Amino acid sequence: MRGLAAAVLILSASAGAAPPKSAPVEYFPAPAAGGQAAPYANAVRVGNMLYLSGQTGDVDGELKEGFEAQARQAMENVGAVLKERGLGFGDVVKCTVMLSDMSKWSTFNAVYVPYFPRGHLPARSAIGANGLAGGALLELECWAYAGKKQGGS
Repeated sequence: MRGLAAAVLILSASAGAAPPKSAPVEYFPAPAAGGQAAPYANAVRVGNMLYLSGQTGDVDGELKEGFEAQARQAMENVGAVLKERGLGFGDVVKCTVMLSDMSKWSTFNAVYVPYFPRGHLPARSAIGANGLAGGALLELECWAYAGKKQGGS
């Protein structure tokens, strides 16, 4: 019985131990547009995950003309945020795309797929939206696995 009592005592002592510290959260601000700070972070890193804010098909606050051009620019914008954090499209594990017109689904896929390494397409959801910020035709948000890579600014 002594062995059992000792095991119970050890388990009881460890149950009261302080939980391990959680991974720090890092916020990476979005670039200011027109002298105004963006009301969101471009990306947030929590532990090994990097969560990117939705990207649209704009450059410096100006939307590209047409759906395909906006889709390409949104992908380029995602790539730029990933690159700033030392990551690439092969690190992306989940995307959500919001389309203002679901009939553009195949057009979006034709632009989207080539950005990813062969065999490394992330999980994805698609949502039809009747309005997106700034009149964008699509918005794409992604999650990336950052592993032990540094996220620093």
